[in-house]
Amino acid sequence: MALFSIAAAAAAPGIALLSYIYLKDRYEAEPIAMVARLFLFGMMSVFPVMVLQRGFELWLGKDDPFVFSFVTTAGLEEAAKWLIVAIAVFRHAEFDEPYDGIVYATAASLGFATMENMLYAFFEPFSMSTLIVRALLPVSGHALFGVVMGYYFGQAKFAKEERGKFFAFAFMFPVFYHGMFDFLLTTAKSSWMWLMVPFMAYLWARGLWKMKRANHHSPLRMIRREEEFKM
Repeated sequence: MALFSIAAAAAAPGIALLSYIYLKDRYEAEPIAMVARLFLFGMMSVFPVMVLQRGFELWLGKDDPFVFSFVTTAGLEEAAKWLIVAIAVFRHAEFDEPYDGIVYATAASLGFATMENMLYAFFEPFSMSTLIVRALLPVSGHALFGVVMGYYFGQAKFAKEERGKFFAFAFMFPVFYHGMFDFLLTTAKSSWMWLMVPFMAYLWARGLWKMKRANHHSPLRMIRREEEFKM
């Protein structure tokens, strides 16, 4: 029973954030089975990423906070999520509006964050206050990195002439934001809160704007308006 309670407490923030982002789709909700599949893929990707990260630490070391933050951590983790979305769902018929990219990328990202949180809860000393801090920082951070990634995947899906550029943006921007997140936590030992609060506020504002913009550019928006006009 205690193990179940720990797992539930660790998984709750990721599921809650994913539910929020899923329900923000204004025009056509994605199949829950597809979203759950991306979430599961994100959870499973933690283990090969951990192996690769260990190899990178042995190769590059952990002394350079920039390399550790932007390459070993952000680079590998965002690459795993990017590959999941690109391979598992990008060409799927259900990916039919820009906001879908945000739903699917966030599902993969929060699956990754949820497994990380569960491993932390099981294998590291923790308290409920620690889990709350992790919900507000690493888990919500992964969600916002997923929003950025998904936004550009949505752009790539419907802008064929510049698809390569948006594919690159879907990787580069999450790596940059994720790397900055880890770099601030790694280097600002005593004053990290003063830097992290405005940084997270910026990410939330930027993420909500991208969600609104993706919904606004949905091809289903005009169809819905035409149907309402006929009625």
